[in-house]
Amino acid sequence: MIEQPFDQEKAEAFAGRMVEMLNHAALILMTSVGHQVGLFDTLANQPPGSSQQIAKAAGLQERYVREWLGAMTTGQIVACDPDKGTYWLPPEHARWLTRAVGVDNLALQAPYIPMLAQVEAPIIECFRNGGGVPYSAYPRLQELLRAETGAVHDAVLVDTVLPLVSGLVERLQAGIEVADVGCGSGHALNLMAQAFPHSQFVGYDLSEAGLAMGRREAQEMGLSNVHFERCNASDLHVSRRFGLITAFDAIHDQVWPARVLHNIRTALQPDGVFLMVDFGASSHIHENMDFPLGPFLYTISCMHCMTVSLSENGSGLGAMWGEQKARQMLAEAGFTQVEVKKVEGDLLNNYYIAR
Repeated sequence: MIEQPFDQEKAEAFAGRMVEMLNHAALILMTSVGHQVGLFDTLANQPPGSSQQIAKAAGLQERYVREWLGAMTTGQIVACDPDKGTYWLPPEHARWLTRAVGVDNLALQAPYIPMLAQVEAPIIECFRNGGGVPYSAYPRLQELLRAETGAVHDAVLVDTVLPLVSGLVERLQAGIEVADVGCGSGHALNLMAQAFPHSQFVGYDLSEAGLAMGRREAQEMGLSNVHFERCNASDLHVSRRFGLITAFDAIHDQVWPARVLHNIRTALQPDGVFLMVDFGASSHIHENMDFPLGPFLYTISCMHCMTVSLSENGSGLGAMWGEQKARQMLAEAGFTQVEVKKVEGDLLNNYYIAR
């Protein structure tokens, strides 16, 4: 070990931070549980109550609810009155933890942690021996993505995001062909198809589970101008077909993202637009010290986005590829005009408009 000056005060401060991190990690697991079984919603919609009353209102087992309340109370998420034996969720906390707040529900992010924990052992083997963990190792991913992104698209896609591109709404109203690359469960595509019935929409993805969700939702919505195709975007061979191609937080997950970007440019009509939404971090780690959810996103990248690509001998780009790398790759793919815009309230994403 290289000898360096030892600062006892810094050492004790870091130990305190580690204890805090362990508590926070445990609270994330309990937040995931509470979100999925509806406990935050129950607490937000009833007066202070005992563990028995809360469990009954939520339709859950009291003993488990009582222990969960222990974690939430000592973690200062749920408040309690020890004399009355009652618990409640402060409205300032409910503002960020309940389904009623839609896109602002941060509890939607918590289930990613237990999902990633399930692949810890194979990730460790990758650290030692290389390779990657395949997409099939994440059976819940489409379900989690649908829950997380659905609220976002419902809130801003049609009325805020699409108008970022000058003249696009008018073209969609008149009728153009649109593709969504890496469409997942297809909710964004179905929303656009519903809003613009004169345009035709196709969703490309490798996940049969996601495509099935998209087809089912399209049928439920009565849409006849949208369809879904199982397709590896690296092998998309279409020329000058689409007036608009979208990719919502999908390019960084591709096995060969540079090839995908080239295929997208080739598939666009000469006056077509590529709208790419992706994390608005820097490509340089030291510039991401204050980026919201920086450690969270690097972890997701290491344990999903990057490793899935590497499992197929891909480039392993990762979620935190950053704006500089994104601009470089778009230029190399042949996009000569690239604008980067922001949406008010979205601190995580860049909105790239490439022509």
